[in-house]
Amino acid sequence: MNPELDRLHPYPFEKLHKLKAQVVPPAGLPHIALSIGEPKHDIPDFVQPILTQQMAGFSNYPVTIGMVELRQTISDWLRTRFQLNAAPDPASQVIPVNGTREALFAFAQAVIDRTRNPLVVMPNPFYQIYEGAAMLAGAEPHYLDCLEQNRFLPDFDSVPEAVWQRCQLLYICSPGNPTGAVIGMDTLKRLIALADKYDFVIASDECYSEIYFDEQQPPPGLLQACAELGRDDYARCVVFHSLSKRSNLPGLRSGFAAGDGQILKRFLHYRTYHGCAMPLPLQQVSIAAWQDEDHVRDNRRLYQEKFARVLEILKPVLDVDYPDAGFYLWPRTEQSDTDFARDLFAAQNVTVLPGSFLSRDSVAGNPGAQRVRMALVASVEECVEAAKRIRNFIQNQ
Repeated sequence: MNPELDRLHPYPFEKLHKLKAQVVPPAGLPHIALSIGEPKHDIPDFVQPILTQQMAGFSNYPVTIGMVELRQTISDWLRTRFQLNAAPDPASQVIPVNGTREALFAFAQAVIDRTRNPLVVMPNPFYQIYEGAAMLAGAEPHYLDCLEQNRFLPDFDSVPEAVWQRCQLLYICSPGNPTGAVIGMDTLKRLIALADKYDFVIASDECYSEIYFDEQQPPPGLLQACAELGRDDYARCVVFHSLSKRSNLPGLRSGFAAGDGQILKRFLHYRTYHGCAMPLPLQQVSIAAWQDEDHVRDNRRLYQEKFARVLEILKPVLDVDYPDAGFYLWPRTEQSDTDFARDLFAAQNVTVLPGSFLSRDSVAGNPGAQRVRMALVASVEECVEAAKRIRNFIQNQ
């Protein structure tokens, strides 16, 4: 067996299951899950008719690079959404993928040169796929704490030069999971300059980019920073987007990678062996989803309503506020995050995720300690009910 498998940490939800295993919640309260970032809004109306019409496509093997029409649609969406100077080349700068989770993991396997003592730099807390991808690629993860005093963003300016010298891949997530923090345009440009100086690749996980509060100020993206710098080749930069959060289609497993054509050429070569081509009917649904913004705006309105109503209930009793974007709350707890999550489940049958399960210990401690992640993915009514129960739990402690 691959010895690197022994390095992998238990997944956060495995830890959560063990934490709750000996607890019996009150039977009279229906369970409300705020623990997993799985959207529960209605899927767009156009999905089922397209699948019905395209069923015959399941009888064909799809090609790894995906349909020309899908790649063109993604390219057009990127140009419009991120105000690019020109649409990325759909033939060389766009690859459809089976959701960002699969692609973010596979990307490290293609990019990392394990013969050169590699580091993969990532935020802390983080999406655990980054860490597992680094380890199974033979690299050492290097964690950058995301603390409140720095707006929950990594302090890239404080990273030692020795770290950048060994860095082969930098994972960033903006808006962040679990903090919702958005990396600003100036910082993105500084990261591009660092990638040029030290010759590493930036993988920007932007799967929460379409969930935000101000319609006039959507979160910026890495390709947008490249465009402002006049770098239409997107050298050393690859972004990852998904329909899971944007379109409430987590089960579709549809997203894309876009950016540096030379890197994507090698990534595509890897993927032809990886066995990850997207079925043709799902590509047809994806085309329709990327072409439609009405359902995405409706989606944002629901999240905006949930944040407003939930925070009105929780702010008087909990250290919590709006994130920059995304659909997570990242409140501080008075007791330990694991005790809070366990006791809340025991008292109110509401599940939240301890922040320490999403983080690794550092010299400054665990940046997720005494924080919990709350995913406002359920219906407005369920989220409001969960907030009321959390408030009751806190007031009764």
